Amino acid sequence: MRAVSFRLLGEIEARVDDHPLDLGHARQRGVLAAMLIDVNQPVTADQLLERVWGDRLPQRPRNALSAYLSRLRAVLADADHVDITRQSGAYLVTADPMVVDLHRFRDLTARARAADDAETGESLLRQALALWRGEALAALDSPWVNAVRHTLDAERLAAELDHNDVALALGRHVALLGRLSAQAAAHPLDERLSGQLILALYRCGRQADALEHYERVRLTLAEELGADPSPPLRHLHRQILVADAALAVAPPRVVSRVEHRADPPVPRQLPAPLPSFAHRARELAELDAVTAGAGESPAAAVVVLSGTAGVGKTTLAVHWAHRVADRFPDGQLYVDLRGFAPDGSVKDPAEVLREFLIALGVPVQSIPSSVDIQAGLYRSLMAGRRVLVVLDNVRDVQQVSPLLPGTPGCHVVVTSRNELTGLAAAQSAHLLPLDLLSPAEARDLLARRLGRERVTAEPAAMDQIVTGCARLPLALAILAARAAARPGFPLTAIVADLRDASGGLDAFTVGDTASDLRAVFSWSYQALSDGAAQLFRLLGLHPGPDIGAPAAASLCGVPLPHVRPLLAELTRASLVMERAPGRYAFHDLLRAYAVELAHTLDKDVERDRAVHRLLDHYLHTAYAADERWDPSRHPIGLAAPQSGVTPERLADHRQALAWFTAEREVLLAVIRLAAGTGFDTHLWQLAWTLADFFDRRGHWHDWAAVLAAGLAAARRLGDGRAAAYIHRGLGRAHTRMGEFARALSHLRRARYLFTRLDDRTGQAHTQLNLAWTSGRRGSYRGAIRRARRALDLYGAAGHRVGRARALNSTGWYHAQLGEHRLAVRYCGRALTLLRAVGDRRGEANTADSLGYIHYRMGRPRAATAWYQRAVYLFRQTGDPYYEADTLTHLGDARRAVGDIDGARRAWRDALAVLEQLGHLDAVAVRARLATSTLPNPQ
Repeated sequence: MRAVSFRLLGEIEARVDDHPLDLGHARQRGVLAAMLIDVNQPVTADQLLERVWGDRLPQRPRNALSAYLSRLRAVLADADHVDITRQSGAYLVTADPMVVDLHRFRDLTARARAADDAETGESLLRQALALWRGEALAALDSPWVNAVRHTLDAERLAAELDHNDVALALGRHVALLGRLSAQAAAHPLDERLSGQLILALYRCGRQADALEHYERVRLTLAEELGADPSPPLRHLHRQILVADAALAVAPPRVVSRVEHRADPPVPRQLPAPLPSFAHRARELAELDAVTAGAGESPAAAVVVLSGTAGVGKTTLAVHWAHRVADRFPDGQLYVDLRGFAPDGSVKDPAEVLREFLIALGVPVQSIPSSVDIQAGLYRSLMAGRRVLVVLDNVRDVQQVSPLLPGTPGCHVVVTSRNELTGLAAAQSAHLLPLDLLSPAEARDLLARRLGRERVTAEPAAMDQIVTGCARLPLALAILAARAAARPGFPLTAIVADLRDASGGLDAFTVGDTASDLRAVFSWSYQALSDGAAQLFRLLGLHPGPDIGAPAAASLCGVPLPHVRPLLAELTRASLVMERAPGRYAFHDLLRAYAVELAHTLDKDVERDRAVHRLLDHYLHTAYAADERWDPSRHPIGLAAPQSGVTPERLADHRQALAWFTAEREVLLAVIRLAAGTGFDTHLWQLAWTLADFFDRRGHWHDWAAVLAAGLAAARRLGDGRAAAYIHRGLGRAHTRMGEFARALSHLRRARYLFTRLDDRTGQAHTQLNLAWTSGRRGSYRGAIRRARRALDLYGAAGHRVGRARALNSTGWYHAQLGEHRLAVRYCGRALTLLRAVGDRRGEANTADSLGYIHYRMGRPRAATAWYQRAVYLFRQTGDPYYEADTLTHLGDARRAVGDIDGARRAWRDALAVLEQLGHLDAVAVRARLATSTLPNPQ
């Protein structure tokens, strides 16, 4: 055996049996590194050229790349279990990820952060950091390399800080002190690092030096960022001033920067098993065998179930997943990637990564913006766990590659109409083609659905049904549903009806299956009432993964009570499935059949009207839901809905939130539909309307994406007012994501457009957003100037709610600068005005501000009263995050007056809300509960 290792964390090297290999000059080593970073995943030639050369391509770049790859294959020819292969225009290095120092580093740090004791965590982190030999990817230079190097430097620093924490926990402050001093000098604005050095100095008996370093950090932050030290650093400072005994007590284990729950959540995402499962004994046994042998693989076991549409891939995968779920105690992840959706709404793997990270316990606001970093974080979280991942309806290898765990223990089942042989080469995936049912399996499926007595009584008819359905499980299930609804009919009558039908779904099936499948569909369709048949056709125009009954009513232009029995009729015929109570979906083949019928039987004008009604339904319902949250929001003025549209009535903010949550994916699909059908006004108005929902739930990437589509629509319309609204929304979204330069660019454009329109309310809103962006950057003086400008504009526009909110913002930014009397004056004026106009949401925010100000002024009893008022109002207005945030501060105020029991009650209530939201702030609240006898200033 000739063991190979690759080194990227320094000079790029390859070694066999610890002897270096000659990898050639820098560009050739760069080609190898560019593939090793994505080891076992295909990288296209264009990606390699961009990664290694950037915009400075050599002459005949593909020839140069091919030559480098040939030389690398020759160099690595003697290395065991390492191959460089080409497939479909892409290249990949196949190897155990643990032979690459970068992937071993990430594995060790992930295991350290999951360790149960500090000794183990310290050892693993020490091993991880020892892998670094200098600057990562040394001697390479391209925009991609520089971006990767920046990311790796951040990962290295994070690991160093984690190691510092655990070393301090183990009492190794003396040995650590020299390194901490050097690190703090190199990173003067890193408050976590400064806190570690201050603590080490204090534990070494150097209290004066610790306090001097704190003061130096405070001055640096003020000069560089215009900000005060963070609450944890201020808390540590106060503890040192009083020689708090708790500083001698170290935490018991490493706490990851992304960890936010005492126990990681266990996702249970499998859909309910489908009733039309055929026995499939051979395939089940093969799946079991792959799982049993998975421990021999250095990576996650991957099985690809492939086959034609309707052959039962999803049914088999879900059935088997439920059967073996207990073998995967860390949970099951499931996603329908919609790889062959007729409307082209293929699911982006980046979106799935975000959903999986949330399911694994990462707060939405902690998810990195880079897809590569998201994938790395996903693999790190999956390391050491036993999770079953079902990736359903995959289009190609590129769609599924970022979603594969990188370490053993996990098991992945992929379903696709394509064979995905690339996964066999890259991941040693087990390919399991799914054929049509055998005649015996097909008869067994029908017998279980119709009863054995009925089918054995007419064996010849049974054989003709099996043949007519081409032994396709979906066709058999639909026919069985129809036959079960007519128990008195002989099977020979069903055969006669089947023989009379004709046609074929040629675009979605292969071979002779096509004509028979359409025969089954048409036979079920022709038995529908006229209303149900029309609904079935129109459902093909709906772009989302499922539809609610109210939207179906608007699609048809009928009242809601009229559509419910039609949906029930379609469900009984197995032409749609009720996926969840009140939500309906159908198979891609049935959707394609419905679309064909709609374009054959319905006139263009009828289809256009149905789409218009559908867009009106979602726009007007979303707008009404948004108004439940913030009635004072800048109105945009919708056109009246089309005749037959019945927008949903949402009684309060809780119903509004539930509706937005249930319809999120549908709304994204509806926006794509509006873009593809020329409904640009609906497009930008929907993008604007969804802003508060995306903001509150942390879907900031979705928010920015739909606003970008909305901006394009506004430009096509030549609508300056629409563009102003969308630019302002983009400014808010980019501020949320910390992208302040882009935020300021959009907000300045919005301000210019609103000024041209002489819209003072729009100008005022934009100035207040600019103030918020300045505050997020730590520029509180600039924030005050902009908030006061907003105050003047609101006054000129006669916008009383806006004036009140600008007053509160001005007071808040004065409080950040320690100007408490001015802060009380502004917030008091805001409160008076908010109560006069009945804006309870604004009153809640201002009460929270006043609680903060009084606490900072050393008046914890007054702060307690204000915080209690704010908590009550946030509960009334349905703002759970702000309710939890205020409860946390309420606990601090109660502790400051000696009410420890009351403080713990407030923190426990805050923790319950934050855990439900999956919010990172839960870490700090747990820390308060763990040290509830200590002072903890804000």
